[in-house]
Amino acid sequence: MSQLNVVVLFGGCSPEHEVSLQSAAAVLRNLDRERFRPLPVGISRKGDWFLFSGSEAAIEDGSWLSLPECAPCALLPDRSARALLVRGAQGARLLPVDAVFPVLHGANGEDGTVQGLIELAGIPLAGCGTLASALCMDKHRAHLLASLAGVAVPHGAVVGPDAPRAEALRLARALGYPLFVKPVRAGSSFGITRVAQEADLPRALETALQYDREAILEEAVPGFEVGCAVVGRGADLLLGEVDEVELASGFFDYEEKYTLRTSALHVPARLSPADAARVKAAAAAVYRALGCAGFARVDLFFTPEGRIVFNEVNTIPGFTEHSRFPAMLRAAGYGFSQILTRILEEAMRA
Repeated sequence: MSQLNVVVLFGGCSPEHEVSLQSAAAVLRNLDRERFRPLPVGISRKGDWFLFSGSEAAIEDGSWLSLPECAPCALLPDRSARALLVRGAQGARLLPVDAVFPVLHGANGEDGTVQGLIELAGIPLAGCGTLASALCMDKHRAHLLASLAGVAVPHGAVVGPDAPRAEALRLARALGYPLFVKPVRAGSSFGITRVAQEADLPRALETALQYDREAILEEAVPGFEVGCAVVGRGADLLLGEVDEVELASGFFDYEEKYTLRTSALHVPARLSPADAARVKAAAAAVYRALGCAGFARVDLFFTPEGRIVFNEVNTIPGFTEHSRFPAMLRAAGYGFSQILTRILEEAMRA
């Protein structure tokens, strides 16, 4: 069987650029090289695309962009081409592309923008499509759809940059303190602030609006966070074991997500089999309601009363060896390379 050319996208114009480098290096190391020939394509912070023929270590440590193994490239939108245009000293050449695997986090990569380009080019896409990616990045609209699917969501209200301060204060008082202020569209907990008193609300809104044009005020849900890895589409879903985030204090912010300095992850979660099954069912319901396909991680809250409340969907979760997504699937008996193969095989069938 001949190898399939798979473009693995990494980097990107996002605050989560560095995280993407770690995830992409792990994906490249675990890809089945007998089945797939990876074409690593890095996107600089400025948005320039380069085919990189160097090592995974150079991607991981961020030095890839300064190395001679970089060649400027572009994914052709021409559906008849299905190719990567690579420019070099000897002129331009076309490399055929069988699939694209975006390993990009946050804006300009996880929000439907790159997915739109890939779908326009008619190339099989590993992961969620344009609409699902955009919806999952939008916390407000994702909550509306999850609620319609019968899954509980936090009470919240959206505030724009021009909203009168008095209106924001009124909405916050109606929700009650403490509450969270979040960018409507951002990832990895960027721009999120826990607000315990009214005096801190204006600064929290200012922080959130640095990352998006809208902010959401959201009630603080008691309990702890749980997550579920989902792979597949429609009725054919593979679910990982539920995990649990144990916090010493505060909330699961950017630093805690990537250092676990004071927090801990439990896989499987410390739940009864019946409660774990309820979490999985809620994750699958949200996944389907938002039109997800390929893979995603669904995050929820488990309250002291046993209620399950939807938090968010990460359509391109962390893919490092120590990330939550592969750990949940590993606990369910699926190896990293095995999961990557399944994701790509499904993309080719879609």
